[in-house]
Amino acid sequence: MSHKHEHLIHSIFRDPISANIHWREVESLLHHLGAEVESLSGARLRVKLNGYEDVLHRPHHGNTLDRSGVKNLREYLARARVTPTLFAADKPRLKDA
Repeated sequence: MSHKHEHLIHSIFRDPISANIHWREVESLLHHLGAEVESLSGARLRVKLNGYEDVLHRPHHGNTLDRSGVKNLREYLARARVTPTLFAADKPRLKDA
């Protein structure tokens, strides 16, 4: 996983909830994780990831998610087992020299 995607996951799960997450970065992350993304009517997207399906909403006015949008995304990713601790566990540990 790229550093950019890892940083985005940490930003999504950081408290207090950020309101400065760009939707294009979220879509890039979802595709990188292997999610199936299907456009529905309006700003709705059906997302399937790791056996979990939900409907997410693109931002209506602008390109960044508001706090409620980030909260919904965070809850969905947690259900789909995509969390910062998952990626921290996958990182190789440096050996003592």
